Amino acid sequence: MTRTTQRTKSIRAFLLDNVSGHPRDLVAIACAHFRLSRQAIHRHVSGLVKEGLLVASGVTRQRAYELGVIATHRVATEVTGLEEHVLWRSEIAPFMNALSAGAQDIWHYGFTEMVNNVIDHSGGTELAASIESTAISTRMWIHDNGVGIFRKIKTEMGLEDERHAVLELSKGKLTTDPDNHTGEGIFFSSRVFDEYAILSGEVVFSHQFEEEEDWIMERSRSDTGTSVYMSLRNDTERTTAKVFKKFVANTDDYGFTRTVVPVRLLRHGVEKLVSRSQAKRLLARFDRFKVVMLDFSGVDTIGQAFADEIFRVFVARHPSVKIVPIKMRAEVKRMVARARESGASPT
Repeated sequence: MTRTTQRTKSIRAFLLDNVSGHPRDLVAIACAHFRLSRQAIHRHVSGLVKEGLLVASGVTRQRAYELGVIATHRVATEVTGLEEHVLWRSEIAPFMNALSAGAQDIWHYGFTEMVNNVIDHSGGTELAASIESTAISTRMWIHDNGVGIFRKIKTEMGLEDERHAVLELSKGKLTTDPDNHTGEGIFFSSRVFDEYAILSGEVVFSHQFEEEEDWIMERSRSDTGTSVYMSLRNDTERTTAKVFKKFVANTDDYGFTRTVVPVRLLRHGVEKLVSRSQAKRLLARFDRFKVVMLDFSGVDTIGQAFADEIFRVFVARHPSVKIVPIKMRAEVKRMVARARESGASPT
């Protein structure tokens, strides 16, 4: 490869990688990065637009760019008699052939897990999948017309609110059919993709890779069924095995033993976390893990009874479970320390 060819390849890659973050000043940042004139960069941008890898809108100073969709695929099928591995092999895998080995590994895992959930849990009769690829990434939507995942979890676990279903999902190991499922599919799918979201009823659950927190939002729409969104870079070197390893407390133990739980998902609106009943809801199923990291980001304070139930009562009853609080503000840290001191054994 000649030096000029390598330079051209680097410029094109830079433009494609940065367009999402710089739709209006893409040319300017490329000029600064490569120390080239606007005219030189514009030649590369124009080439990418001509190839469909970039899409331009607006004129002159209002010109903006975005990644062009270069391939699409749609699948619609009945749920009855559906087998996720067959649907993957016949409809999805051929669309993923040009992706990195890591990307194909992750898409195979995420797609088959999500479709299996539709088959076994949704109660729906129809499934639709939609895929779009750009030069940088691939994204997929999977929708079913079932009862809705958050509503189903709320009903079968006796929860107060569909938002509490998101809290349970964030812990992992959640299933309404323990005889046939481990409850790990949604949790790990949300961790392996660059972006992952579930929309069901009036609730949205989302997670971005390398972010410890899950996000819960409310929306005005209340469509039937469940929609799952997944997005991943085409050239990712990540694999499912690398991600799974992060949640194993001991490298010799291949079980799912570690989890991070965002405490703020427990709240309703502006309510304070003060009661033992709130703490007990948070603590549900913690005994299935060896290490539980409680992420207190976004929580200003907690009550004495709430802290006592977690850091004295639960810890005393479950010595094999390690509770690790992280991202604590000063008042939260003080209440945790007080509860731990109350539970300390006399010397």
